[in-house]
Amino acid sequence: MTATAAANRTHARTGGPKDGPKILEHVLGWTLVVVLAMFVTQAGLM
Repeated sequence: MTATAAANRTHARTGGPKDGPKILEHVLGWTLVVVLAMFVTQAGLM
């Protein structure tokens, strides 16, 4: 791997929006966590 390629791989790409609002990504992520927790609780798995 060349130095340029190594410098370009300093952070992981997650496939999310590059220049979009980060707050929207966080809100949607936490909403998914809450919905999943509600489902697990209602299903009696916890």
